[in-house]
Amino acid sequence: MLPPLDADAVRAALAGTTWADVRVVAETGSTNADVADLARAGEPEGVVVVAEHQTAGRGRLDRTWSAPPHASLLLSLLARPIQHGLTVDQLFAVSTAVGVASAEAARSLTGADVRLKWPNDLVVDTPEPLGGGWRKCSGILAESVLAGDRVDALVVGIGINVNWPVAADGTPDLPAELGGIAIALNHLAGGPVDRQALLVSFLRSLDGWYRGLATDEGRTALRSRYRELSATLGRRVRVELDGETVVGDAVDLTLDGHLLVVDECPDRPREIIAGDVVHVRPAGGVGAG
Repeated sequence: MLPPLDADAVRAALAGTTWADVRVVAETGSTNADVADLARAGEPEGVVVVAEHQTAGRGRLDRTWSAPPHASLLLSLLARPIQHGLTVDQLFAVSTAVGVASAEAARSLTGADVRLKWPNDLVVDTPEPLGGGWRKCSGILAESVLAGDRVDALVVGIGINVNWPVAADGTPDLPAELGGIAIALNHLAGGPVDRQALLVSFLRSLDGWYRGLATDEGRTALRSRYRELSATLGRRVRVELDGETVVGDAVDLTLDGHLLVVDECPDRPREIIAGDVVHVRPAGGVGAG
């Protein structure tokens, strides 16, 4: 039986940070939906709802997924970045900060070369014993909470595969539909990963990045760190947009975390604010992973 999280110990470890109000629930449908309700009720920034089990988790494009109880780190946080001077156009940087912080925490606890696939996935180029090829271990979903026609809050959810089943031969024991697609941190670490330590490490890292988002210097530092961790920059990509497909080289990020792709016009990269990205093949350039 995998151990549950100790909410009191987590809150104590995060005292003084933005994200110290950690609330652990045994089960819920969707932590994003729960935190959105809290935002509408006027709860302050900094609430983090963590579910030991989630029955109606959602990803981008309303994709659904679930995981065994205590096997993953499933949480959503309540941010109010407009209060810190961010504009609506800069809100994507919050998701970027969550991605960077989660990658840093995963790397520190596993020693694995965990990277970021734009816009919202943690991925690892796995060795042959783990199946080989790029596999996903986490996804992020950000949703705005509106008050009338203005953004009142931002809810950012993340699910990290932490301690998933292992077969008798030591290889990942994954459902058939996830074969060749997913991986968990324990598979990368070669043994169980402490979810509580991962949660604290992630929220501490996020605290530093989030506090810097209101300044150009802070967003520049975040972009630099994302470049170092990126699995997308420097690759040939296919981006599925609403009614359009863009194929080109992913060359950089804007200061707000949007992806710059060079297609037909090398001197005028396309700025991708949202879209599904497929890595087509490696290409020369910054941050090839």
